Amino acid sequence: MQSTLSLSFSPSSSAAAVSRSHTTRFSLNTSTPLNLRFCGLRPQALAFNASGNHRSSKLPSRPRSQAISAALSANGSPPKSFDYDLLIIGAGVGGHGAALHAVEKGLKTAIVEGDVVGGTCVNRGCVPSKALLAVAGRMRELQNDHHLKSLGLQVSAAGYDRQGVADHAINLASKIRNNLTNSMKALGVDILTGFGKILGPQKVQIGSSDKIVTAKDIIIATGSVPFVPKGIEIDGKTVITSDHALKLEFVPDWIAIVGSGYIGLEFSDVYTALGSEVTFVEALDQLMPGFDPEIGKLAQRVLINPRNIDYHTGVFASKITPARDGKPVRIELIDAKTKEPKDTLEVDAALIATGRAPFTHGLGLENIDVVTQRGFVPVDERMRVIDSNGKLVPHLYCIGDANGKMMLAHAASAQGISVVEQVTGRDHVLNHLSVPAACFTHPEISMVGLTEPQAREKGEKEGFEVSVAKTSFKANTKALAENEGEGLAKLIYRPDNGEILGVHIFGLHAADLIHEASNAIALGTRIQDIKLAVHAHPTLSEVLDELFKSAKVKAHASIPVSEPVAV
Repeated sequence: MQSTLSLSFSPSSSAAAVSRSHTTRFSLNTSTPLNLRFCGLRPQALAFNASGNHRSSKLPSRPRSQAISAALSANGSPPKSFDYDLLIIGAGVGGHGAALHAVEKGLKTAIVEGDVVGGTCVNRGCVPSKALLAVAGRMRELQNDHHLKSLGLQVSAAGYDRQGVADHAINLASKIRNNLTNSMKALGVDILTGFGKILGPQKVQIGSSDKIVTAKDIIIATGSVPFVPKGIEIDGKTVITSDHALKLEFVPDWIAIVGSGYIGLEFSDVYTALGSEVTFVEALDQLMPGFDPEIGKLAQRVLINPRNIDYHTGVFASKITPARDGKPVRIELIDAKTKEPKDTLEVDAALIATGRAPFTHGLGLENIDVVTQRGFVPVDERMRVIDSNGKLVPHLYCIGDANGKMMLAHAASAQGISVVEQVTGRDHVLNHLSVPAACFTHPEISMVGLTEPQAREKGEKEGFEVSVAKTSFKANTKALAENEGEGLAKLIYRPDNGEILGVHIFGLHAADLIHEASNAIALGTRIQDIKLAVHAHPTLSEVLDELFKSAKVKAHASIPVSEPVAV
């Protein structure tokens, strides 16, 4: 019997009545070997395996676990000639990354966009949220008298202009959107305006017109939208999603945030820095589900407890009514297990941060006999779309949030690059365990690979020992110079062979520091080798240097690093 291990990197947990299937997770089939283990690296890096030896793999000989579907003939025959080598439906970060790599590989490429270039990340997600978080970080620095005095600084009372803050987020999104558009135009990528609908094999209708475009290969990259559980009424003013919150149309005195994952945590950082009181509503028994438990406890001590934040755990928000007729927002809470009424909150606003749902409706998947699973397009480890009979749909791929494997913008881009590698003749399987994730609070949280409980479960099933090493930011010269010694880095590894299973960081610039670990996992670098790396002094990178040096790998370890598993 094959063993599976589920990882949760949920951007939020559903604190309302929502199936846990909507969190960002993926399963590891631990009985299947993986040939390649690179995460979105450029072709030069892909020429080396963990041992530093050259390797290449030609696509025609790729292994296939499923037969190609023959049922597509009922929906029309594929065209004999094509308008494009590659057509991408969706111009978000995933589609953009795939398009640029396709041009680099010599493919005639077009991208279809029914909304605006940049997708969720650029227009309603990670880009504008980082603008708001940048403001939150500055406000925290200016408001922390103790911190400023310790540095010998004196600053008068800090304030902010709400519209100015909102404009900063809007302008940043516009600038990045224009950059993405111009980069594709400069490289000769055709941008086709309208919603793409698959009519049959290698055929896509653009918008509501009769325009039909053909392509040898097609990538679905349509992304996701905020998930709103039943019983919650969104008015866009007092009961909002992250799409509305990023506009910062007002800063409430008291806001409830439903869900304490990535989205909820980041917005709590913004709102409390701007003076709001925050109440978390979380369905699970602890805040910050999906994070390594030890990191989560430390983060709660720093990010939650000392701030103007309270929380209700183990409850669903069964009904939320917007403010109207002079009455506040009303939130009815029920026990997550018994479903019995628990409490009622009355607040100025409520932010629904219960995760995201795939945007796949209207794609015409029925025309190629594909049935979504909770809205997600089923794919194999190579992002090839699977039809209702379990067979592969020829020349059709799906990347990013739409397939649900790992709902992160950079994961979508890495998947798109992986697909382009395949269609240009080089087999490639993305190792999702090497894809890092980060939460841009102050301080930041970042992670890659397995949490400690996941690693120990895997070790118990597969019969290997798991060890943990830790190092504190309080021992780092650069962190102390910044008076930012609050932080921890944690390494989870195999002491028998030095394999890195996971790294978790909470502290100053954690989102930047994680990449040394993620690249080490992607390249199969062992701890005993990375210990020899040199880091500039004094820098925050020495946190990772000390972390790897503190790991105890058994002398003369000869057991090879296990091949990562395709996910």
